[in-house]
Amino acid sequence: QVQLAESGGGLMKAGGSLGLSCSGSKRTFSSYAMAWFRRSPGKEREFVAAINWSGGDTYYADFVRGRFTISRDNGKNTMYLQMDNLKPEDSAVYYCAAVEDSGRALSDSEGRYDFWGQGTQVTVSS
Repeated sequence: QVQLAESGGGLMKAGGSLGLSCSGSKRTFSSYAMAWFRRSPGKEREFVAAINWSGGDTYYADFVRGRFTISRDNGKNTMYLQMDNLKPEDSAVYYCAAVEDSGRALSDSEGRYDFWGQGTQVTVSS
């Protein structure tokens, strides 16, 4: 088991930037592939980005590729999402997710991930 907690959400004008962090409670943080999902009111959670255990492999949703960057620092038990050129449609609660990385390809499926944080709110104004 790993306990996850997101931070860094807030208000930002369109075109601005925000950085999100996800901190894990377990020493074996580096054994997990991790991902960011987001959920807007009235919508189901959608995939944003994923990263393998070492940070050497990443996978992005088409709508954020070129704007968002996912990274991790296993020594600090932390995953990071740098969000640049934000758009109003990026407004959502952003969730951190994790699954033990056995070498499988990174997934954009919510059902693939076993552990979830509580989420952090991102609001982008026009």
